[in-house]
Amino acid sequence: QVQLVESGGGLVQAGGSLRLSCAASRSIFSINPMNWYRQAPGKRRELVASITSGGSTKYAESVKGRFTISRDDAKNTVYLEMNSLKSEDTAVYYCRVVTGARDYWGQGTQVTVSS
Repeated sequence: QVQLVESGGGLVQAGGSLRLSCAASRSIFSINPMNWYRQAPGKRRELVASITSGGSTKYAESVKGRFTISRDDAKNTVYLEMNSLKSEDTAVYYCRVVTGARDYWGQGTQVTVSS
C-alpha cells in the first residue's frame, strides 16, 4: 500500500510558475511509472505527465515544452515543474501510481491561473 500527498498548488498569474510535489509514504524505486493527472471543472481527468523508473518521460501535447516531470527516489517524491502557466491549466492536479495491481491517487492540489 502507498499513500500519496500532493502539495505546491496555489494561485498564480498567467505566465507564472509553480512546482508541485507528490510525496509517497514508501519507496517509489520500483514504481513505474509515476503519473500526474489533472481535472478541470466540468472536464474529464486527463494525464498530464508520466515518468518511468529509468527517467523516460511523456507529456500531454498541451503541456509539452512548459511542464517538466522529475522524480527523486531517495526522497520518495515526484515533482511537476510548471512554467508559462495559462488559464487553461487551472485544475486540481493529482498524483497517481499503479503498483501491486492496485491503483492509488492522492487527494489533489488546486492550481488556479488568473489571466
